[in-house]
Amino acid sequence: MALAPLAALVRKDLQIFFTDRRAVVLTLAIPIAIASFFGLLFQGQGDQEAARVAVAMVDQDGSGLSKRLIAATASDKALAVTQPSLADARAAVLAGRIGVAVVIPAGFGDTAIRAFIGQGRNADLELLTDPSKGAEVSMVRGLLTGHMMGAVTQEAFTGASSRRLLDEGLRSLDTSDVPADQRELLRRVFESVQALSRNQETTGTPARALTMPFEVRETQVTGLPLRQYNGYAHSFAGMGIQFALFAAIDLAAGILLERERGLWKRLRSAPLSRSTLLVARAISGTCITLLTLLVSFAFARVVFQAPIGNVGGFLLVTIASSIMAATFGLLVAALGHTPAATRRVAMFVVLVMVMLGGAWVPSFLFPAWLQQLTWLVPVRWAVDGLDAMTWRGLGFADALVPTGLLLAFSAVCGALAVWRFRWEEA
Repeated sequence: MALAPLAALVRKDLQIFFTDRRAVVLTLAIPIAIASFFGLLFQGQGDQEAARVAVAMVDQDGSGLSKRLIAATASDKALAVTQPSLADARAAVLAGRIGVAVVIPAGFGDTAIRAFIGQGRNADLELLTDPSKGAEVSMVRGLLTGHMMGAVTQEAFTGASSRRLLDEGLRSLDTSDVPADQRELLRRVFESVQALSRNQETTGTPARALTMPFEVRETQVTGLPLRQYNGYAHSFAGMGIQFALFAAIDLAAGILLERERGLWKRLRSAPLSRSTLLVARAISGTCITLLTLLVSFAFARVVFQAPIGNVGGFLLVTIASSIMAATFGLLVAALGHTPAATRRVAMFVVLVMVMLGGAWVPSFLFPAWLQQLTWLVPVRWAVDGLDAMTWRGLGFADALVPTGLLLAFSAVCGALAVWRFRWEEA
């Protein structure tokens, strides 16, 4: 192999790369920016306000134990607790507004205290969960267990019902089929607990738990009760929107390349308005991005049996998402300079929007201020709208809000593109 021609070819490629200074800077800066973003998420909260996981507590019991449990969870800095009705809590989980609703059934307090002192079955505690938010559900289960044991301990030793239940436990020993030696030991245990309860009333010092007095029963909430949760529907929503935006970036890069070559100047010599030219590109871009989304979901439907709960609403959100992606591409072309540099900037913006939209990272990991910022990101509304119309199984009306917001974003992008588009290279 001849070294001189080889060196000349390498030198030529490097000269071409370093000629576009914007592309060079962005090539080096974008990995730093993305790494910094993930570092912000995973390095810990520091002095920032910690984001809270939304949890609904539905108290159908009204006992001292249920009130203690709700007070303990409400004081947890990791949780944002509300107390809606059962119907409102189920609707909030179904719509994806919260990840977990805790249902405390009637009779829970007495049953849990009895189980705590070994005089009955464990109490049932039901969790209504959003199956797409497994990390949040696991976190809430762990925190709930700790708060539950603390509440049971306090109620068993200092609560109003503890003495009555302990007396019942002592009386039941005389008629139980427990062997005599074990019966006497249990009697001593109950009498000791009674003494401890009286001591707790005097000193106010909390005691430690004895046994796990409850069991958690988890119910996944979707609008398609005959189907299991299909994670492919959620993943194809996020990745479909991401690659629709990438297709829009290709559209923008093509426009910039045509402008460099003077094609737009020749088009302007024809009796065509600027708006006509840009609207034509917006329509073609919408067709391309719509095709990207429909083919992706068709594959998910056929191969992975991803459900589509409401076809009309699904098509509405998909079309609005495609218009959003196409007008975003026009805005990129209007603000961009060279195709290479513009492509890098736009890809960085798309990756950030997709991350903030919750397609990559669970949103509850974001700092509180960043969670509020995600309401301004169109990708979030596109993903939420597609989720609602696929595996969540919501009705057509639930497609209207995300569709309206996506079209509003599209209108802003389109207006800015017409205003800022440069028809000739400077």
